[in-house]
Amino acid sequence: MESEENILKVAKESFKNQGNAILNLHKYLTLDFEDAIKKIQSSKGRVIVSGIGKSAIIGSKIVATLNSTGTPSIFMHAAEAIHGDLGIVQNDDIIILLSKSGNTPEIKNLIPFIKQRKVSIISITSEPNSYLAKNSDYFLNSYIEKEACVNNLAPTTSTTAQLVIGDAIAICLSKINGFNENDFAKHHPGGVLGKKLYLKVDEIINKNLKPQLSESDDFKTTIDVITKNLLGAAVVIKNNKPIGIITDGDIRRVFSFESNFKNILAKDLMSKNPFTIDSNMLATKALSIMNKNKITQIIVTKNGFYSGIIHLHNIINEGLS
Repeated sequence: MESEENILKVAKESFKNQGNAILNLHKYLTLDFEDAIKKIQSSKGRVIVSGIGKSAIIGSKIVATLNSTGTPSIFMHAAEAIHGDLGIVQNDDIIILLSKSGNTPEIKNLIPFIKQRKVSIISITSEPNSYLAKNSDYFLNSYIEKEACVNNLAPTTSTTAQLVIGDAIAICLSKINGFNENDFAKHHPGGVLGKKLYLKVDEIINKNLKPQLSESDDFKTTIDVITKNLLGAAVVIKNNKPIGIITDGDIRRVFSFESNFKNILAKDLMSKNPFTIDSNMLATKALSIMNKNKITQIIVTKNGFYSGIIHLHNIINEGLS
């Protein structure tokens, strides 16, 4: 059994092997890469990615990245393609074929049928003299010196190189297509990521009570409102617009220097010109403002009028911290 030291050594060698291979990929970039990007960008069809074995798995991930960054894509397994899945390919589509050797039987069998459909082929392969490279319109070289596998057999570094090239394709396309954060949000409505891109303050404060005071409310009323509304603060409003905020901390500070609370009013306790945000703001932006200003709650307004309070815990509970 290998010692812990040897295991860590093998892991570090794997990282080094794959890291160096990725850093060296730029040496093999040619105008074919640029032309392939322009071809995809100008195409009215989809990008179809195909491969066999480990390359097929990488192809599926490339498709997912392309779709999520604004380039309509679909995966077609090379082995299934010649058994009916070639029906996926339509006019104006572009095919990306992945194969380390470029001479995989399934890929070689597939290429003549793709050519019959007169669609462009982009190859990602390590062998420039391979059947795939020579029969593609655009050759993207994924050359590596050796696999991270200790026997130099299992596809490891080679599939990493394919993946990096696929990511580069997606990134370049998103850049030249002007794909922005709002576009990204449309493709990622679910989970925490979706919340970060979509969830607005207004959707959160509707779950909260709405603590508010007038300037003339007395000390007891102020404490009651803050206590009952469970947000650690209350907003002082005038003409339905916020003019101040009173927090738990403000109340504690009063106790430190005042013993007669009979004549203390809300206007005497409030912090004037408080931070406010619009109800249409993204919750993640509200969180950033609170963190920057080291506050745990912030007043929310809608068209300038008081709408409620959002607390730091509201955002944390949404999983956005």
